Formats: sequence, structure tokens, C-alpha cells
Amino acid sequence: MATTDITLSLARLRDAETLAVMSRDLVEAGLGWEYRPQRIAEFIVDRSAVTLVAHDGLRCAGFAVMTFGQERAHLVLLAVHPRYRRRGVGTRMLDWLLDSARTAGIASIHLELLEDNAAARAFYRALGFTETVRMPGYYRGKKSALRMILVIRIPGVSAPAWVPPPR
Repeated sequence: MATTDITLSLARLRDAETLAVMSRDLVEAGLGWEYRPQRIAEFIVDRSAVTLVAHDGLRCAGFAVMTFGQERAHLVLLAVHPRYRRRGVGTRMLDWLLDSARTAGIASIHLELLEDNAAARAFYRALGFTETVRMPGYYRGKKSALRMILVIRIPGVSAPAWVPPPR
């Protein structure tokens, strides 16, 4: 499977159950199940959120959820099915979301991840994220988290308006 075989699209309500099960099994394993189908469906219809799905034909290869504020975005979830890991699927999804954040004028993107998830830490670091704080017991009092940030632009400073190139 080549990365180019993967298509990215916005999630539809019919995707909510599949994405919730992926979250339960790949992100929330051992922590309970917070992102159930109804909660994923709420992200899908939320105009301040993007729920992105990576497809390999009819199969879901991965998904990501990002919420957008005035200047901050929050990567809520990102999961890639194990058979698609280390093939660029997560990078493609995150690149798509980063482009969307830049277009929206977002200054920074924030996320939390399990402190002991070395693969995720390396993935986010390779994409320019920096660790900011360790949060003991963040996940239901059981596991510690790391908060990471990617600064896109200086907060409070507006990006220059786009001007079409001269003809």
C-alpha cells in the first residue's frame, strides 16, 4: 500500500461509531472510553472542529479530531490503525490539519499524549511540536500526560492579509 492510495476526507455521521471504536482501542486503551460514538458525532457536526478520516478504499486507516478557537487549536485525537502505521498516514492527516490551522489564522496547536508513548512523542517532535509540561494523573488519575505545542505564529499578531500576485 502506497501512501497515495490513502484518501483524506471530512468525517460523516455514519463514521462516528468506527472512529469511536478506534479511539477506544488505539488511544484510550486501559483508560476507559470517553470518546463514544455520540461524542465523536458531536465533533463531526461542530463547526469549530474538524474530524478528518484517512481511507484505504472502504477501510478506515486513521482519523484525527482538531478543535479551533480564535488563535489556538487543540488536537483532540489522532489514531492510525496499526497496519497503516509508519507509512505516512498520520503525517498526511496532521499536515492537512496544520494547513487548515494556518489558513484559519491559528497561532498555536496544542495536544496531550500519554507520557510513556515514546512513538507518539517522537512523531510530534519530528513535526515541530515541543513538550511544555508533564501532568501527573491527567488521564483519569491513572496515567501521566505530556502537553505539547506547535507555534505557528506569534499570538496576538495578525498575519498579513493575502494579496494576489501581480499579473
